[in-house]
Amino acid sequence: MDNLFGRKYVIQGLFIAIALILLGTLFYVQVATDKYFISAESNVLRKIYTFPARGVIFDRNEKPLAQNEAVYDLMVIPNQVKHFDTVALCRMIDIDMKRFKRNFNKAASQSRYQPSIFERQLSVQVYATLSERLSRFPGFFVQSRTIRHYPDSVAAHFLGYIKEVSSLDIQNSEGYYRSGDYIGKSGVEKSYETLLRGERGVVNMMYDARNVPKGSYAEGRFDTAAVSGDRLISSLDLKLQKLGEELMRNKVGSIVAIEPGSGEILAFISSPSYDPNLMVGRNQGNNYMELLKDPNRVFNIRPIQGYYSPGSAFKPLDALIGLQEGVIDPNTTFNCPGYFRVGNHTVKCEHVDGNIALRKGLARSCNTYACYVFQKLLMQRKYANQRVAYDDWQKKVRKFGLGEKLGIDLPSERNGRLYDAAYYSGKYSKYWNHGTVISLAIGQGEMDATPLQMANIMAIIANRGYYIKPHLVKAIGKNNVIKKEYVKKNYVDVDAIHFEPVIDGMQDAVNAPWGTAIQSRIEGIIMCGKTGTVQNPRGKNHSVFIGFAPRDNPKIAIAVIVENAGYGSTYAAPMASYIAEQYLKGTLPKNKLAQIEWMKKQVILPAPPKPKVKPKAKLTDSAAKPAVTTQDHPATNQPISKPIIQLTP
Repeated sequence: MDNLFGRKYVIQGLFIAIALILLGTLFYVQVATDKYFISAESNVLRKIYTFPARGVIFDRNEKPLAQNEAVYDLMVIPNQVKHFDTVALCRMIDIDMKRFKRNFNKAASQSRYQPSIFERQLSVQVYATLSERLSRFPGFFVQSRTIRHYPDSVAAHFLGYIKEVSSLDIQNSEGYYRSGDYIGKSGVEKSYETLLRGERGVVNMMYDARNVPKGSYAEGRFDTAAVSGDRLISSLDLKLQKLGEELMRNKVGSIVAIEPGSGEILAFISSPSYDPNLMVGRNQGNNYMELLKDPNRVFNIRPIQGYYSPGSAFKPLDALIGLQEGVIDPNTTFNCPGYFRVGNHTVKCEHVDGNIALRKGLARSCNTYACYVFQKLLMQRKYANQRVAYDDWQKKVRKFGLGEKLGIDLPSERNGRLYDAAYYSGKYSKYWNHGTVISLAIGQGEMDATPLQMANIMAIIANRGYYIKPHLVKAIGKNNVIKKEYVKKNYVDVDAIHFEPVIDGMQDAVNAPWGTAIQSRIEGIIMCGKTGTVQNPRGKNHSVFIGFAPRDNPKIAIAVIVENAGYGSTYAAPMASYIAEQYLKGTLPKNKLAQIEWMKKQVILPAPPKPKVKPKAKLTDSAAKPAVTTQDHPATNQPISKPIIQLTP
């Protein structure tokens, strides 16, 4: 009997304990916490996401290049929508009924219970009108966000643009992005996306039965504030960027200017360009499609994607390797009869220079001298054969940044083009030597560089043997953080002593009476440079200039390429001098203003593409012959044997 009574008390105790736990839980849910209240009352509470302002992008002098302005997205929860005057809503937000139905069906297909964007980026004026009447449209509410504004409408290729996230963006974001969010799609907006975007916030907004917001629940205790993105201080000089874009208007090509001592890019011009404000707002898609129609490929980022034979601009680099290897010295003399011949290959020279040494050879841009240097490099006895010598040579060239990405802080940089010995062995079997590839001596043949790579070579020569990785952002955030890779010196393994005779030749190219780059002279400043006239089988040659200034303690290195503009001295050289003088002196002299305005007005564009005419089929004996295919240039549809310029689509 005692055991029976004992069990009775144990069972009663268990029931009492369970009852106490249930009562305690009920008290916690109803009194001690608001968590479950919020869940239960979700029909009158909405999570309103607050979007952070993207980080502002400045030029090197902290003048804004990219700012933010407020816009408003009209949101909808399809399950909460009741009968209302759809025509009135359409009038307020300036859409038709067809668009209304499409937007609503899209939102309903995403979720009938979660908010979706119904109409994006309403202006402040539309928002003011709509907010007064929002109670008439159950299930709809407004969510604020910011979009980009570019006050000076420059540097489009540097800045890039932002766009609504794709399903792949959402999938790869580890839960950060939601449908309707925006993400950097190109330029610095893409490469610094995680810093620029900031952190999204949440407001638990209470609404009454009339769909009127009553304020944040519990005075905002459960809300989280949005955190603005980090600001970026770019390396660009706004004045230089504007001047460069004006000079390149109605022309195709690129200008890149670098501060040699820091690797900071001062000007980054790709032409043709576009107003970055066209890629913002409700007409972004239409504007994008219109820009795509430009036959000169507006969206190509030519400074890092354009492929150009460096031409004579390559000669100083090869001379440096010759000096380092000891195959020449500053006094080594070769005879120039107006050409260089090896085997059955002949390279013509612009002049008959007679006996000529390094300094004048560079100043006169002597092809013959450059070919002799290349020949001596590949015929050194220390190599087993010329193929081994060539491989060693091309590895030395790569140290200057040719044929390799420089690692600029922008997406979509290309390598350039420089082949190793295995490529030529595959093409010519083992029967090739320096004569087969002699065009490389003068920067032609199977060699292409980007304008950034050309400017970087000038920075290396200006620094007497090293470069800092070129970059477009010099400081990040409030603390002006600088990435470690942007202070590291990258040496090219050429002794500093060898740079002076090469620089002597580049100085004479600009300042001596016989120089080829006298159009780039700057009064009171010693500019050192090199012109290039790059052959173009599709039309007029390309005008090229590379250089730096001043000679001592250089502040700017520059590369200018103007397609189809002829001699380097005609367009590229004077453009480079205007950019350099503006940067070094802070202003341009009055006696040059008329020349500059003339340059800005010049129109140098490739011929428009010719319509393709399908030939009529003819039944002749020749129809049985195998067809010979050629590569057509996309701008001219003319057959070419070697693409001098290759641009990404």
